[in-house]
Order: sequence, then structure tokens, then C-alpha cells
Amino acid sequence: MLDKQAEQFIRVCYQELNKSEQEATLRIAAIKNELLLNGYYEHTFEELEYGAKMAWRNSNRCIGRLFWETLQVIDERELEQEKEVAEAMFRHIEIGTNDGKIVPTITIFKPKKSDTDYIRIFNYSLLRYAGYETELGMLGDPASVPFTKLCMEMGWRGEGTDFDLLPIVVEANGKQPQWFEIPKEIVLEVPIVHPTIEAFKDLQLKWYSTPIVSEMMLEIGGIHYTAAPFNGWYMGTEIGARNFADETRYNMLPKVASIMGLDTRQASSLWKDKALVELNVAVLYSFKEAGVSIVDHHTAAAQFRKFEEKEAQKARELTGDWTWLIPPVSPATTHIFHKEYDNQMISPNFFPNKK
Repeated sequence: MLDKQAEQFIRVCYQELNKSEQEATLRIAAIKNELLLNGYYEHTFEELEYGAKMAWRNSNRCIGRLFWETLQVIDERELEQEKEVAEAMFRHIEIGTNDGKIVPTITIFKPKKSDTDYIRIFNYSLLRYAGYETELGMLGDPASVPFTKLCMEMGWRGEGTDFDLLPIVVEANGKQPQWFEIPKEIVLEVPIVHPTIEAFKDLQLKWYSTPIVSEMMLEIGGIHYTAAPFNGWYMGTEIGARNFADETRYNMLPKVASIMGLDTRQASSLWKDKALVELNVAVLYSFKEAGVSIVDHHTAAAQFRKFEEKEAQKARELTGDWTWLIPPVSPATTHIFHKEYDNQMISPNFFPNKK
């Protein structure tokens, strides 16, 4: 099975890299020999780099795939110790953030070879705020409660605010997981204000600049990279319409409606819609004022249309998960809402890590 997955990847990868049929055939033969000797094979950096880019291109849930070829790939496959892995992730935060000019980046650690030879990152994303269930109610991000409890059981303690950055938790080679505090000086956070509604600042909202997904497994040619954190930049609605607005997250719409003086007594006043729009206006405005890369959902949808056109020109089959591609604000104003997409998973790709 692994040799077939490897061959399929090499054929496509080498063709797209404009390598000859002979080069592909020789490489496949070398891989099959590696598999016979070791039971696994190792990617060259060129294969790793292009395979990671292909995985982004094939990511059904991502609306930002137009920029797949710009992905910066950092190879950290030689690292074995938890502290080394944590330090590499700190470097990723700085490189990916780039003082606000976000650079799409992936750091790839060694692949899983056995139940005692792997790297695993416990965090959903490298940057994430803690969530606490208190006697006075929820503090912080409710989505983080289980992971926050795990960190506290391991000995971590936050400051008890709505925006405590969680530590990074790393497991290496079947040993006891370890946690590492993220240095505050490498994390860029954006205070949320509104261009015209002065009272927005009273909400004391902020969000981190860089969304770095870290719980997914990167699969390239049958090889499983169980630790491969990656980032692009935010689409504004991810923060304004989900992280801040969802009732199971920060649930800010009632407070936003209050400072706007909206009538919340009945749904037909559309107070939620009005508050949601202004919350998203605030997020986009704040990020741009802070010089941090972000994209609105209308621009993102237009970029995705261009991606679709480029893939058609290359005669590549385009896949997508419609439920994720449509933005959570005004989806019917985008072309995506009116289309159907094939949701089959094509390799290379990102998959949930098996716990």
C-alpha cells in the first residue's frame, strides 16, 4: 500500500516539477528499495516542500488556496526532544507573523514511524486563549476548556483573564507530554476597536494575529507527519463571526448590541445581524490599523474564484467542502454559495491526527 501511495505522489510531484519520466522512475525504484530495507522512506526536501504545497492546494475546507505556491516550508525533521520542538514552534510564530506581514508557513517535524517514534502537538492551534469554568461563569474561550484543564493538571497556571495564552504541549516518542510557555514578546495581539463606534474599546477585546493550526496530520505519499503546524492569515469572519460571535465561544453579540443601543427584545429587529456586521467591521479595521494581514470574506471569495479558474486551466480536479468554504456572514453574496463542490479527499492533504 505504501509503495503505491509513494509512487502516485512521485509521479504527480515530479511531473509538476517538470522532471523527466526517467527521474521519476529512478526515484520510485529507490523508494521501493528503502521500503524493503526499512519499512519506510524519507522525502527529499524538494519532495517535502512541494508535497506540503500540494496538501494546501488540496485542502477542501480552505478558501485561501490561491496562494498555495507561496507556502514557506521549514524542515525540522531532525528534532527529537520536546524542548527543541517547542523552540522550533516559537521560531515558527515569529517567522509566520513577520511583524504583522503574515507569511504562509509550515514547520514539519519527523514523520511517525512507530508507536514510539513520533512527535505530537496537543494544541488545536499554537496560539489559543484559555477557557475557565468559574463559580461566576465562563472566563475566556469556552472551546479551550478541556485543553486548559489538561494544561492545569500538568502544572500550568494562567493569569485568570479572558485572554490568557495557553502553553504549547508536546509529546515525543511516547514519553510524558511536556508544556512550554510561549514567550509573550513573540506574540502579536491586536486590540479591537471600531472606526466610528467609540464604545467598542470598552469591550476590551483583542485577538492574536496569526492562526497556526497544529493538531492536523500532514500526509504526503503515504508518510504521516503527525506534527506539522501551518498558518496563513485570518479571514475576518473567522474572528468576528465565529470566535467572538458564536454562543459557544465568546458570545459577544449581546454586548455589542448593548453598546450600539439596539432593540434585543425580538429577533425580527435583526439586532444580531446588525451587531454581527459591526463586530466584523471592527475586526477588519483593527487589524488593518495595526498593520496585520487580514482579508475580508468578499475578497477571499473572489480570490477563491481565481483559484478555481487556475486549477481548471491546469486541468486539475478541484475539491471543496461547501459548508466550510461559504463565509458565515452574507454567504449568498459570494459565488461559492451558488456552486457545488466535490468533497472527496485528494492526497497529499491534512487529516485529523489519530489520538
